[in-house]
Parts: sequence; structure tokens; C-alpha cells
Amino acid sequence: MSTSDQQVQHRRSIVSYVQRGARMTVGQQRAWDRHWSAMGDSVDALPPGRLDTDAWFGRTAPVVLEIGPGMGETTAQLAAAAPEVDHLAVEVYKPGLAQLLLRAEHLELANLRLLRGDAVVLLREHFEPGSLSGVRIFFPDPWPKKRHHKRRLVQAETVELIASRLAPGGFVHLATDWESYAEQMLEVCSGVPELRNRYADEPGGWAPRPEWRPVTKFENRAHDEGRVIHDLIFERV
Repeated sequence: MSTSDQQVQHRRSIVSYVQRGARMTVGQQRAWDRHWSAMGDSVDALPPGRLDTDAWFGRTAPVVLEIGPGMGETTAQLAAAAPEVDHLAVEVYKPGLAQLLLRAEHLELANLRLLRGDAVVLLREHFEPGSLSGVRIFFPDPWPKKRHHKRRLVQAETVELIASRLAPGGFVHLATDWESYAEQMLEVCSGVPELRNRYADEPGGWAPRPEWRPVTKFENRAHDEGRVIHDLIFERV
């Protein structure tokens, strides 16, 4: 086990998410019943060792992992826009996963699979170094109170773990509407030697907002409330 793996394991008891209620709508429950057995799995139920994505998707293709897709609005559209890429989404919130299954059904997505559980455990125990083409973390819980900052997902140890799982040239794309979290993300990612900021020459080092990232209701609300959206895109050197 590498040093970064050990550090992340040490922090495992400090979770970066809140366990919300699992009540689902009728439509979400039906989608779960129809599709979860084929498209989803629990991180805790995975067999030891590497997740065999080739077998799960039925092909060999680049794999992008999204951590915390929420209700899946962006995830489904990005998967539909890139059918040549296999998309994995890991989330703890069951209704969110069920809603993503509904979206996948509507878009007839064959290149999307879902995992329920802790993304850090998934990365540490079920992905080999250099096995991912990209990792996305869009609008993670900001934990705005200073005493809760230790619960933020984007910490040095976690980003080091993510970097170790990226193939050369692979990317980590972060987005947040909280200024202090954006600054923390930039500092953390800049401190990982294996990562390079693709937009280091842009003002502040921030990436221009990608036109291909769908604008969600959440993002519109952030704009309405006067918060600036920051994107960061680093790549594995």
C-alpha cells in the first residue's frame, strides 16, 4: 500500500458526505427495480481486487469516473455525448442513483454504470494505478463552516490517490461555486507533483467554463445567488 493510500485509509472515518434519506418516488423505485441489477452495484459488495470494467461494460474503452453525480443531470448528458467512453458514477444517495437510472433509460445509455458507496474506498481498493482516463467532481458538498473543512472531499490525500489512478494524460476536472473551496482545490491540486494545470496560463489558473458541461438547476441557482463558478482541469503527467 502506498503512502497516499495509507493516509486516505487513516482518514476513512471522516466522511465527506451526509447520509440523506433514501425515500424514492414511484418512478425512481421502478427504475431501480428494472435496472439496478444490470447497471449498478454496491462498493461494499464488490469482490476484492480490481473492478473488471471490461466485463461489466462488455468492451474495452476509456473509463471516466464521476464522484457524486447527485441527481445525474450532468452525468447522463455527458455519457450520451461520448458513447465511445465508459462512464462510472459513484454516489451514496440512493434516490439520486435511481433518478440517474431513469435518465439512462430515457437516453438508452449503454455506456454508464453506477456504484453506491464511498468513492475513496472504490479508488483505493478497486482501481489499479493508471487505469482511469479521467475523474470528475462537480459541485461537491462545500462544508462551508471552517470546523467542517476537514470533511471536504478534495483534500491532498484524496487527490494524490486520484492522481495515482489516472493514466498519463488523464484528467481530473473539478467545479465548485464556493470561493474558499475553489481556492482549496487549486492549492491542493497544484501541490501534487504528478498533476499539471492545463490552464495555468489563464487568469488565476482557472479553466474556462466548458461549453460541453450542461448547466444544471443547481448551477443556475448559484448564479442567481451571486456565486461564481470555478472550474479546474489538471492532467496526469
